[in-house]
Order: sequence, then C-alpha cells, then structure tokens
Amino acid sequence: MTRVLTIVLASVVASSAAFTSSPLFSTPRSALSQPIRNGDLLRASTAANGDGISLNDKLLQSLERKEAKLDKQRAQAMAQLSELEASIDKLQTEKQEYLNGLQLADKPVGGVFTESAVRSAVKAFIWRVIAGSVTFVTSLRFSGSVATAFSIVGSDFFSKAFTMFIGERLMNKSNAGRSSGADAASRSLIKALIWRLFAICNTMTMAIFIAKDLSIASKIAGSDAIFKTALMFFYERVWAKIEWGKEYDLDFTI
Repeated sequence: MTRVLTIVLASVVASSAAFTSSPLFSTPRSALSQPIRNGDLLRASTAANGDGISLNDKLLQSLERKEAKLDKQRAQAMAQLSELEASIDKLQTEKQEYLNGLQLADKPVGGVFTESAVRSAVKAFIWRVIAGSVTFVTSLRFSGSVATAFSIVGSDFFSKAFTMFIGERLMNKSNAGRSSGADAASRSLIKALIWRLFAICNTMTMAIFIAKDLSIASKIAGSDAIFKTALMFFYERVWAKIEWGKEYDLDFTI
C-alpha cells in the first residue's frame, strides 16, 4: 500500500512540473523584470496609426497651426489699430488747424486791412454796369438817339472800368479811414467825389466827340453828376460791409 501511494505522488509531481514548464504558461524572468519604456509606447502608437506619423506629432502640428492663425489675426488687429490711431491723430490735427484758422479769420478789433486785386476788379466792373445804365438813360434823354446813347456808354465802358480798377489799387495803398476794420463813411465820400470829377471829364469828352454838340455833352455830363456821386457813396458803403477780398494786417506779439 505504501509503495502504491509513493508511486501516485511521484506521478502527480511529474505532471505538475511538466504543465508549468509548458511555453503557453511560462513567462521569461527578463520580461517580468524589464520596465515599459516611452519609446515602446511611441512605436506602438506609430504601428497603430499606420502612416508613419505619431499621434503626438499630429497634436503638436495642430497646436502650431492654431498658434500661427492667432498670430496672424493679432498682426492684422495691430495693423488696424495703427491705422485707427493715425486717423485719429490726423483728425485732431485738422481740427486744431481749423480752430487756428477760425481765430486768424476773426476780424481784429481796430485792425487795418487791404483789398485784394480781385475785389477791386469786381467792384470796378459792377460799378461800371450800374453807372453805364444811368449814363445810357441820360444820353438817350438829351440826344434823343438810341445809337448815340449806346455809343457814349460803349465808348467808355471798358476804359472807365479799367481806370476805376487802377484808382482802387492806388487808394488801397492808403489805410486812411480803415482803422475800424472797414472803410469809414468819410473815406467812401472822398472816393466818390474823386471818381466823379474824373468821370465827368471822361463822359463830357466822349459826348462831345460822338454827339458833336457841346451843349448836349454838358447836359449829359452834368445831369447825372449829383445822382451818381450819391449812388457811388452808397455803393461804397455796401462794399464796406462785405468781408470778401479783405486782407487784414495782423500784429503778432510774443
């Protein structure tokens, strides 16, 4: 009996040794003791991805693309900000220049001025139209001829306009009667009287030459003398209130 038990136990032990030594259930000692490295995981993920690019590389590329996009947007925003700041600076400069211009454009109290050549030319031309109309009426009345009236007015229209322009430029060299920032009434009256003396001589000369009659020429020249003098005085007073064409003399003190 004892011999039989011994044989059975020996058989069980042999069977267990053979079972544990099988390749399916045996684990190498080196495999159990060696730690898992990152490179093994990276190779494993590469093998799993199958295209030669690791998942970590793809994530890094995605982040870099987003970063580049944001950098581009930031650069565009900075450029727009710079343009807006430049526009604001320009507007502020223009505003200041406009305010400075308004201050310079204000008529100085008690300041003197001169008239531009264009202002003088416009004044002379408009006055010639007004005065020529009056001369035409008086010439027609005393000569009784429309042709004679047109001849007298037309003969001295441009000559008187040019002469008055020259007179305006000469008078402009004097600031007498301009201390208040406009022509005084006395200056307007003196100008009207001086011009009337010249105009009488001019009109009478042309009337004698055209009408061939001293009596008619005297009536034409003398009849509108008082009326035109008063008319020119009021004409000058109107222009005294017009600021266009005035160039003020500004005194700057530091």
